[in-house]
Amino acid sequence: MKVVESPRRVLGLALPALGVLAAEPLYLLVDTAVVGHLGAVPLAALAIGGIVLAQVSTQLTFLSYGTTARTARLHGAGRRADAVAEGVQATWLAVVVGLVLVLAGQLLAGPIAHALAGPGAVADAAVGWLRIALLGAPLVLITMAGNGWMRGVQDTARPLRYVLAGNGISAVLCPVLVYWADWGLAGSAVANVVAQVISAALFVRALVVQRVPLRPIPRLMRAQLGLGRDLILRSLAFQACFVSAAAVAARTSAEAAAAHQVVLQLWTFLSLVLDSLAIAAQSLVGAALGSSDSPRAKALARQITIYGLWFGVALGVVFAALATVLPPVFSPDPAVLAQIPHAWWFFVALQPIAGVVFALDGVLLGAGDAAYLRTATITSAVLGFLPLVWLSLATGWGLAGVWTALSAFMLIRLAAVLLRARSGEWAVPGAVR
Repeated sequence: MKVVESPRRVLGLALPALGVLAAEPLYLLVDTAVVGHLGAVPLAALAIGGIVLAQVSTQLTFLSYGTTARTARLHGAGRRADAVAEGVQATWLAVVVGLVLVLAGQLLAGPIAHALAGPGAVADAAVGWLRIALLGAPLVLITMAGNGWMRGVQDTARPLRYVLAGNGISAVLCPVLVYWADWGLAGSAVANVVAQVISAALFVRALVVQRVPLRPIPRLMRAQLGLGRDLILRSLAFQACFVSAAAVAARTSAEAAAAHQVVLQLWTFLSLVLDSLAIAAQSLVGAALGSSDSPRAKALARQITIYGLWFGVALGVVFAALATVLPPVFSPDPAVLAQIPHAWWFFVALQPIAGVVFALDGVLLGAGDAAYLRTATITSAVLGFLPLVWLSLATGWGLAGVWTALSAFMLIRLAAVLLRARSGEWAVPGAVR
């Protein structure tokens, strides 16, 4: 393997990005552990609420990933002021879209929770959590936009400090509100909003001190929305899968839904560990293409993909060893613990595959190849995940069926990104694609 960037340089971008990516899942793991000791129903409600709240970030990834792609090319072309201007416009979009989501969330929290969990105590508890947590939607999106432009200019250290400040305080606050203040599940949602207030304020301050024009520029926002369209459709395919999985688990039993929440949060955490390499790939590949160095971009793609495979194998080995040790941390309920192995071994086996897929996702996102990723993800969902996950509900396969569907989804995605990477058609040079 030809080493284009030193491992130290790649890790210098990836490790702070890992901290940012891991901060929210780590907080959710703390949240899961705290709420899990309230019982199976609150934990299942958190699973449903968490899936819905995740739509805020996953459906609007263009505010981070799309902004990184556009900013990195401009940074590579030596146009830093233009690169930061992309962050300004992404922040304006975050505010507008976030306010719309707050209003929609208050109106639709009840119907959505009952559609996912069915009538009963789980859905009722999820509604209250959602109505509080969704108040932080604009703040979540501002943080995403801030991460996007900073990654593009290869500054991944400050975002780490900002996100840790918010989530660290919130992680301490969560058990205080849930247990000491006796707010129960609602305390978890309030702590989540506090984290978003702190982080978003720091990102806004960082943008203001750049001394670039802060007014909205419709032309740039339209360009971001053009890239955003493909990323939103890609995210919709992801969320159709994960929402369906949560719904099938919830309809199996409260214990199955709770077990799925535990393994899914670990999956999300490890996905973001692997995705830290993708962040480095976005920044480095985008800058290489912005400076019209396509051969360098292709060599970087090969290098980072190998790194992703190594990391995936290592994570699979570690979590195989933790199979009997880690689950009791999240729930003491014997019925929940009995369900976890039905998902655990799929989760372990998928880590090397995920390492390659996420690395190449980062390469293609850095190149602005969102249209191909959109089509590949939708195809993987329609042909792999969705038929199997709903068949598992009809046949009573339970969590094993849900995670079989996820495995099919990942294998199809693996084939798609490998074919695209080998073609080289993604490596289009220039400051703007």
